[in-house]
Amino acid sequence: MAKDYASNITFQNLSNKDMSFERVFRNIEQFMEKDPTGNFKLMFGTDSQVFSRETRFITGIVIQQERKGVWACFRKVIIPRKMTNLYERISYETTLTEEVVSLFSNEKKDILIDIVLPNVYRGASFTVEGHIDIGAGKRNKTSIFVKEMISRMNTLGVKAKIKPHSFVASSYANRFTK
Repeated sequence: MAKDYASNITFQNLSNKDMSFERVFRNIEQFMEKDPTGNFKLMFGTDSQVFSRETRFITGIVIQQERKGVWACFRKVIIPRKMTNLYERISYETTLTEEVVSLFSNEKKDILIDIVLPNVYRGASFTVEGHIDIGAGKRNKTSIFVKEMISRMNTLGVKAKIKPHSFVASSYANRFTK
């Protein structure tokens, strides 16, 4: 993805506003470098909320070290209209997740992999997941979109997770859509 595109995207969390992607990446690197023998999951997911005059989308990035903690941030995108079509909203949520995932080029992923690689034989691991705010249950209105959205995540080389395992979208991002 073009470098100028990445420079126009900003992220925030409870501690920092207007973080560049480079700053976000550095925070993830530093989080992993604290204990390179850990089991890390880099997770992405988007949720949305429809309001009377806009639809708010929040895309979360979460780096988790199993049983040791997390570092997280999010990107906010506001569309100045009510997006009432469920397919349009779910598809756009997935698109926003894909955009953020694509910022993590192979070079960036290799930097993160190289942090844990010397410790793989001591149990270290690194996985990347795309969390989609949809469910496969028969009563879930989004179940008809599951195959398509999972396929889109898998195409990026990201392990897709849906409800109830898609907590970055359904819990973390959801908190900031309100």
